[in-house]
Amino acid sequence: MEFVLVGQPNSGKSTIFNKVVGYKSETANFPGMTVGYTRGSTYLNGDSVAVVDIPGTYSLHTSDDAELIAVKYLLAAGKDAVIVNIIDASVLSRSLELTLQLMDLGRPMVIALNMMDEAVRKGIRIDARALGELTGLPVVETVGKKGKGVAELFRKAMEAGRRKIVPRGIELTADADRVARTLREYLIRERPSLPWNPHFVAIKLLENDPLMGDYLRSYFRASDWRFVQKILKTFESSHRCSGALAMSSIRHNLSFKIFEQVSHVSHPEGRDWRIEADKLLMHPIFGYFFMVVVFYLTFSLVFSFGDLLEVQITRFFTGMTQQVSTFLGTDSIWFALADGLLMGIGGGVGIVIPYLLPFFVVFAILEDTGYLARIAYLIDNLMHLIGLHGTSVLPLVLGYGCTVPGIMATRILKSRRDKLITATLTAMVPCSARMIIIVGVAGGFSMGAAALIYVINILVLVLNGKVMSKLMPEISPGLLMEIPKYHVPAATDVLAKTWFRLKEFVVIAWPLLILGSIVLEIIDYFHLTPSVNSFLSPFTTGVLGLPAVVGVVFLFGILRKELALVLLIAALGTQELTVVLSPVQLFTFTVFSTFYIPCLATFAALSKELGYGNAFLISGITLLNAVWLSLAVRWLFPLFQ
Repeated sequence: MEFVLVGQPNSGKSTIFNKVVGYKSETANFPGMTVGYTRGSTYLNGDSVAVVDIPGTYSLHTSDDAELIAVKYLLAAGKDAVIVNIIDASVLSRSLELTLQLMDLGRPMVIALNMMDEAVRKGIRIDARALGELTGLPVVETVGKKGKGVAELFRKAMEAGRRKIVPRGIELTADADRVARTLREYLIRERPSLPWNPHFVAIKLLENDPLMGDYLRSYFRASDWRFVQKILKTFESSHRCSGALAMSSIRHNLSFKIFEQVSHVSHPEGRDWRIEADKLLMHPIFGYFFMVVVFYLTFSLVFSFGDLLEVQITRFFTGMTQQVSTFLGTDSIWFALADGLLMGIGGGVGIVIPYLLPFFVVFAILEDTGYLARIAYLIDNLMHLIGLHGTSVLPLVLGYGCTVPGIMATRILKSRRDKLITATLTAMVPCSARMIIIVGVAGGFSMGAAALIYVINILVLVLNGKVMSKLMPEISPGLLMEIPKYHVPAATDVLAKTWFRLKEFVVIAWPLLILGSIVLEIIDYFHLTPSVNSFLSPFTTGVLGLPAVVGVVFLFGILRKELALVLLIAALGTQELTVVLSPVQLFTFTVFSTFYIPCLATFAALSKELGYGNAFLISGITLLNAVWLSLAVRWLFPLFQ
């Protein structure tokens, strides 16, 4: 048996999922899509059951990738799937609009009146029994963050699945019901092989839903479409609007009618501190001040924690390498393999513990408190200047600490196009490893030159964002999103989310990092470095105007960016880089290192979030930017000396 959790964004759906499944979960992508759903398993009454958390959606009439995945999953779900509709009880009238659409599917279903404590605080009293009688479904009151009612909810869900408890039909309007009945009877008579509930298909045809239209093309003949269009035209003419708008209005009115039948609303007592907090945190002036403070504290915490631990971790693995060399000798192939293995493991530990761990903890706290949505609201207008939404700012800011969590944070974006653009820009943000190169190379020449790199980077991000937005135009009506209520995050939920996100790096990126490290050590062992430098010299020397020895330096820099500085010093045989390299060479090396191909860990994160094709595309874009910027430095830098 499979329980599919469905609800509007911020209804507490994922909180209930974590209470039930916890750490025993995994992400998956719907075929042909990169937006994921979360799947896990648990035991209920001695039986193993699957629990699926699909993306939050306001409607089954899709408008973005996340909603598309939700609808596709529901349509593809097996006969043993039970819909668990999670409702935010504090906004019951609005939440019921999705419930009415889910009821059209005719699947076994239960309703969870979640956040009942919030509803009571707002003075809303809901008669769960009355709602159950109206819908014909089991209705359970829950407080997901405290685990109240969750066990009862899934017991009722299992009962609904075994007894095939399906929703009771609720009258929409006389006209809509008459037209829907006509279409339903036609489908039952002419197309009995349809794999979906005829009533649901009839409603979708009335809405002129493009997704359902795509599904029906293999089932319908031309005569079927003519019949449907005739019915739809009459329906739209009588309502003087599109079928989608007419059905949405009908559901909206019906939701309020049901809400009034099953609820009683009174004025809450006392002032709500959360409203007062929002007056400051979402203020058109002071809101940005508090946001900058939060960003600074987040950045400082992750960066300071990472900087402190990375040195100790690097020292530990350097010591292990020295010990291994005493046993194997530095000239053996076994040492090369062991050194590559240790370097890869150490590189992963140096990213996971110092940077990813604190970032994911802070990210989960910001998410669970509800402040993440408020950041998106504040930044939205600014991000629209480069064709993105406010939610895109978080991956970009986090990229300054470490690019990997920045890339992983793009999953909060619903649009595939926004994910691609934001991930591309995040891949070009100078992370802490690149900062080491900027300060160590350009800073060794002039701290003003180091600061200029950051200014150039911001301008390049804006330019690339504008260009990509023009190349991938998308109608952007603004940021329409739910502002969730403030919550005190539960420690168990924060830890579960942290591990869930950290696990993906460990499984996806780390093995690639280790493999790349071993390959590069083998190249060095077989003394292929001169050959590599010679092969790359037309580019490094001819295009960039740098010494030929930087070829392998750039190659190792793909493994970990800070290695480029270490190997540059080793290749040139001195730490006094200003003696060996001219100012223009120093600046060119820094600019190219800042922008060129992302490190292996970042590439793995890009592959996980967007697929290998887009990971290579983004790598190519970063390399292209690195080349033209380096050429610009070679040509323009002498003019300012």
